[in-house]
Amino acid sequence: MSVNPALVGREFPPTEPYLVGREKVREFARAVFATSPVNFDVDAAREAGHADLVAPPTFPVVIQEATLAQLLAEPDGGIDFSRVVHGDQQFAYTRPIVAGDELIARLAVTGVKTLGGNAMVTAESTITDQDGEHVVTAISTLVVRGEA
Repeated sequence: MSVNPALVGREFPPTEPYLVGREKVREFARAVFATSPVNFDVDAAREAGHADLVAPPTFPVVIQEATLAQLLAEPDGGIDFSRVVHGDQQFAYTRPIVAGDELIARLAVTGVKTLGGNAMVTAESTITDQDGEHVVTAISTLVVRGEA
């Protein structure tokens, strides 16, 4: 089954709230070899004008994962996860993510195209805080390899 082009425009329900914890920020920062003190030291983050520890710029993938799981589970999507590779990732920030944020993500499929027997699915996860304010949009392009 090939990727269903009717996925374009499809929106998914919001994820459960994700509470950003200090240790999660520190763990992620260590995993991506971040070196900024604002990722590890609360005092340094506050001195820099933030309410708490600042998550590294790629941290939204943690929240986005739940939205992509919704897409991959879509019964009529035609996406075979065993054939998926991550093609591209972008982030459009309004403000940094900080420890204490409670974030919700909503996914919309913005593109499906076929190229050389492969499908490219572009999905945008809009991430908002506990007040409903935009924090970041995480844009992923998944490449679904065609069958040989």
